[in-house]
Amino acid sequence: MEYKWTVLNNTTLGTLMSSLDSNIVLIALPTIATQLRGMTTFDVLWVILGYQLVVASVLVNFGRLADMFGRVRLYNMGFAIFTAGSALCSISLSPEELIGFRLVQGIGAGFLFSNSAAIITDAFPPSERGMALGINQISIVAGSVTGLILGGILTTVLGWRSVFWVNIPIGIFATIWAYMKLRELSAPETRKRVDMAGNISFALSLVILLLTITLEAISGLPKELTAAMLAFSFITLFFFVYIESRINDPMFDLSLFRNREFDAGNITIFLNALARGSFILVMVFFLQGPVVGLSPLEAGIFLVPMSASLSIMGPISGLLSDRFGSRTFVIIGLLTSAAGFILLTNIGPHVTEMSVLLPLILIGGGMGIFASPNRASIMNSVNPHRRGVASGISTTLVNVGNTVSIGIAFLIMSTQTSRSTLDKIFSGLLVTGSGFSELSFIRSVHLVFEISAALLLISVLFYAFGFSKRRKEDSQIPSASER
Repeated sequence: MEYKWTVLNNTTLGTLMSSLDSNIVLIALPTIATQLRGMTTFDVLWVILGYQLVVASVLVNFGRLADMFGRVRLYNMGFAIFTAGSALCSISLSPEELIGFRLVQGIGAGFLFSNSAAIITDAFPPSERGMALGINQISIVAGSVTGLILGGILTTVLGWRSVFWVNIPIGIFATIWAYMKLRELSAPETRKRVDMAGNISFALSLVILLLTITLEAISGLPKELTAAMLAFSFITLFFFVYIESRINDPMFDLSLFRNREFDAGNITIFLNALARGSFILVMVFFLQGPVVGLSPLEAGIFLVPMSASLSIMGPISGLLSDRFGSRTFVIIGLLTSAAGFILLTNIGPHVTEMSVLLPLILIGGGMGIFASPNRASIMNSVNPHRRGVASGISTTLVNVGNTVSIGIAFLIMSTQTSRSTLDKIFSGLLVTGSGFSELSFIRSVHLVFEISAALLLISVLFYAFGFSKRRKEDSQIPSASER
């Protein structure tokens, strides 16, 4: 009884640290763009994209390594690497160094994310997992709220480097605590192998896709080159799927997707991430940009209602879904967030806290209602010995969705606002003169929110009605690794 709460407390601290870091960096990005010499729009985007790309690329294989060598052991390693990466980010002297050290952070985050849900699931009985994951969700919100406000204060008072200092004492304490208190509850599967071919092809496909999107949005690419890069990305992705369907120990165990609950939960979580992944980045540059012109602290305070509503609804939804099931809460959460995005399409240059209060509450509350029931349904749908891989798959889809969302949002905005204007805004440069159209910039933000709402509504259809009916025996066909 005591141990499961130790697990929840430690994994919650890990989630807190990672979510704190995410929003602290986002709030500080406009300042980093202006103060770190040589920073370009491409660099600004890849401070975020590089981190998320690494997490998305390594998560499943790190989950596989955890199944082989111990979830707790690699979880501890993640804390140590993430802490070291934070310290290195704080002493970066160039955009290249900052992006590189963010990649180190991403490796540490990969070990944390790929194991935390599986460790919680191992420690709690099925009747309490929704509650435990819901409580764990509070740390995401607490980190988000704290990151928004603390990031604004630190950036304003001590400069952008200070936003990376926060993780150092938390990381040192949590690493030692996890090493001393956590223990392995699952038996290692040492006969399995790491799928290097799958990992490389997956990462390469994602890298080329993101490079194509960001380069096209920022500077424009020749149509032939754009087509060639996209074709290479999709061919590599097809090769990845081919590999995964043929080898004994795949990175993505595609047989898990024969389970309709696992299938629907993961497709929905991906579309949800694709819809909301760029939200805070777009809002931060909108609020601190040439139209509204808020300080980092003021922008952070504006966004607090979203995180606060998520913190309230997350644990409540987790508790209720344990009793009444996940399906209804997942759908309600998606519809609630979609309503919030639709309301945000009315924001203009004269933004007040009250004008965005309701939409932000709906977006955050919807995320809270959706997250823990959906994750609990995914984890409960697989056998205990496959939870490491299942957790890695679902978290990878979240991170891929978040990562691609940022690139697509910038590409969408470039259809309404000139590339040169976006380049100046995201590089922290002064935007003045007849070349800047306030109306076009606001319209570009509205378009991002409209597409986000549409994606959430599509995800409702996927989750509510599923896909084409499969024969019952299909879900019972063993994977290559089980044969």
